[in-house]
Amino acid sequence: MAGLLTIKENNTFRRLYRSKKCYVYPKIVVYVTKNRLGVFRYGITAGKKVGKAVSRSRCRRVIRAALDVYKDELMNVRCGYDVVFVARAKTVKCKSTELVQPIGESLKKSGVI
Repeated sequence: MAGLLTIKENNTFRRLYRSKKCYVYPKIVVYVTKNRLGVFRYGITAGKKVGKAVSRSRCRRVIRAALDVYKDELMNVRCGYDVVFVARAKTVKCKSTELVQPIGESLKKSGVI
């Protein structure tokens, strides 16, 4: 996903967790807030409840692949947004095509795309 910036700082993740906009689905949770940078940034997390290291890495890959569908739309976002995708226990068993709909729905509801 070259071109989109990733969130790596813990304080940014914590700020997003405190935000009011949260979209919960059985396989993924999406936190959205505006930033003052004017660019779209995203972060992906998978906690220890998801599974061991291999399962958490797979969840991150699946979410990244599902987000890749919206890459062109996200590159043209006019105002900046920070988005964090949190994997849930059911994310381990799903494919990226199953996550495209919830990710797109949450991005549309929040006004990102």
